[in-house]
Amino acid sequence: MTGDELAELLRRDEVAVVDVRSHEEYEGSTGYPCDPYQGHIPGAVHVDLNEIYAAGGEHAAVWRLLEARGIGEGRRVVAYCHSGQRSELAATLLRAAGVDAVNYPGSWHEWSRRGAA
Repeated sequence: MTGDELAELLRRDEVAVVDVRSHEEYEGSTGYPCDPYQGHIPGAVHVDLNEIYAAGGEHAAVWRLLEARGIGEGRRVVAYCHSGQRSELAATLLRAAGVDAVNYPGSWHEWSRRGAA
């Protein structure tokens, strides 16, 4: 999935976007100097990878976690981080719990080059 594809899915409200980085990365108070700016994809919700991991792949626990962030059961989820590694693990854990989840491999490193939103 490319940034343009994700932007189109967001425009059509076809996915929920989950930022699995640290809270500080999500807020933009910390990040990587290689990125033009810090923050998160507009509309993304923050669910730290550690929280997903702690849910242990258990369907009900994962959905409680997502629903607490406003993501209803059955919604397709796109996970991202900084470079696609943490989000690939998150997507794998979410799929193991029965979530229709995919990774956005370009993640923040790619999205931040689209310009501040």
